[in-house]
Amino acid sequence: MPTKLTTGSAALLIARKTAQAGAAALLLASTAHAADYEMVIGHLYPEDPMSNEVQPSLLHFEALVESATGGAIDVQIFAGSQLGNEVESGKQTQSGRTMQATVMSSGAMSSFFSDYQIVTSPFLFNDYLTARAYFDGEWHANFMKGAIEESGLRYLGTFDDGGGFVALTTNQRLVKTVEDLAGLKIRVEENPAHVAIMKALGASATPLPWGEVHTALSTGLADGQFNAPGISTAYKLYEVTDYTTLSGHVYNSTTFVVSEKWFQSLPKEYQEAIAVAAREAVKIGHGIAALQAINGWTESCKLFDECYVLPASERTRMAEIARPAWREWVTGDFGVDPALVDELWAEVARISAAEKETSIGLYAD
Repeated sequence: MPTKLTTGSAALLIARKTAQAGAAALLLASTAHAADYEMVIGHLYPEDPMSNEVQPSLLHFEALVESATGGAIDVQIFAGSQLGNEVESGKQTQSGRTMQATVMSSGAMSSFFSDYQIVTSPFLFNDYLTARAYFDGEWHANFMKGAIEESGLRYLGTFDDGGGFVALTTNQRLVKTVEDLAGLKIRVEENPAHVAIMKALGASATPLPWGEVHTALSTGLADGQFNAPGISTAYKLYEVTDYTTLSGHVYNSTTFVVSEKWFQSLPKEYQEAIAVAAREAVKIGHGIAALQAINGWTESCKLFDECYVLPASERTRMAEIARPAWREWVTGDFGVDPALVDELWAEVARISAAEKETSIGLYAD
């Protein structure tokens, strides 16, 4: 039972709270006064840290950077597109004047670094071990140095957007094979890579803004869509689609970048503090995203009429169909060097084999 406060004790508690608030305000004021640099980070994800992996990871990043620099860098986070959409935030980050860092989806990132479209490859990863080892590894970090040259954006790490692997939701039939996709109108992001993938798999790709998806599915303009399972449940797509398949044909990711111009204005020790803090924040984000993915899929199987996990054999079939078509698009229409695509696939295959060997060596020998 809650303790009942008397008038006197309530007044004392209020006085204490007021004093604490005043002390906190003085501390914040002194910290702000002591800061030599301001690092404004804008992103599109909700401010509620329980709803996504980006916001809580950035809050951890903020604490690490401010601690490591003794408050010399004042990190300020603006969630929910308060400072503009992804592309607008990217442009502000390029200049480094009003915004110093941002987090962008693969589609938005590709508008600043065209070769980034390679990460939209269908069926790029088969498991989280490989996906995270790739994005956190040396090959991808070296590849992302091209963003500095092309757009003045320095790579700090990759978050798993909504858990990474996507699930299809459909209202005509449960998708168990590639043949089940034939003729279905699948809503896709306004991203030509996703259009190419769906067309290759026999579906009719329907590009639509996210705000129109629920209505499109309820009116028949679209027969299905794909997204992280947690997003499909959060936006109640089980009300307008009956079936869901964990296909994992796309791995959604978001990229944490900082203005190269601003970064180079910092002392070396502050640059290193940001790099170390970013890497830890991304690792924290992996764990949060995994929890969201597991909870999202578990909830999906309760809310949709039927749920299905695509077996490895069918994923391989789909990959053999979708990959050549996507490769033709990304090298032909988008102008990516074919050798870069082949190098990416080879690197992912190498990482996958290495991760498997490590797991067996550690736990099965």
